[in-house]
Amino acid sequence: MLKLLERTVASLDHRLILLAPTAAVPGFFRNVEHDTLRHLRLVREMQRLRGKVYVEDGALGREQLTSDGLHDTVEDHKSWHLLMVDNFRRVTGCAWYLEHPNSVGVDDLRVRQTPLARSAEWCGKLRKGVESELRRARREELRYAEVGGWAVSKRSRCTSEGLVLALAGYSLGRICGGCLGITTATVRHCSSSILRRLGGSPLAADGAPVPSYYDPRYGCEMEILRFDSRHPNPKFNDLIERLREGMASVPILAPSAVRLQNRRTFYEPAAVA
Repeated sequence: MLKLLERTVASLDHRLILLAPTAAVPGFFRNVEHDTLRHLRLVREMQRLRGKVYVEDGALGREQLTSDGLHDTVEDHKSWHLLMVDNFRRVTGCAWYLEHPNSVGVDDLRVRQTPLARSAEWCGKLRKGVESELRRARREELRYAEVGGWAVSKRSRCTSEGLVLALAGYSLGRICGGCLGITTATVRHCSSSILRRLGGSPLAADGAPVPSYYDPRYGCEMEILRFDSRHPNPKFNDLIERLREGMASVPILAPSAVRLQNRRTFYEPAAVA
């Protein structure tokens, strides 16, 4: 698998596209295009792929998609998107990366929507665990990030795409100055165990891990995992660093600094944090 990952990383500028959430893009990136219409088209293509994958896996019902088959979430319009594409530039894999300033509060994070946050037994411990991570981010002057929306087309599941997307999340965290992060990962398809092998670990409070839980919205068992972009599994550190270096030249597509009216709502690039 490492050899396969290395080959994918070597062809990164042909396989990976990043969608920036705002017109302001870090100077680290050298291949930046500002095109709101194309940015929106790729967001919708990503949402269509994600909707198709989630429905086929039984994680969502078709009624939870838009009328044209998109899995459209609030996070989509303020996150970085990491997209894997095939030789025809069609999106075959995706994940989003939502960066926050470390002053963010627990109630501003997606984790507040999990069933554990509504559990009388676990809501206090969940909040305590996240608050501990946020205090550490402030103390160490790091950003805080949420990661999600991980989906890979059926024809790409036996490739390295899913792993590259997960590793690229670590790389993007380093590019943005280092971050602590959190994700809700499904046990289905061993997604949570894969993320654990890369360096994720269960969120903990008072030295005890926050337990996995069943999420009726997605019809599956989920885990809340934390990660530190600086400290992955050492086995993957060189690959993450090579990914980071390679991402300097991958295509970055950002919206222009104007407002665009689409068929559902106004899309206005979020303010830079």
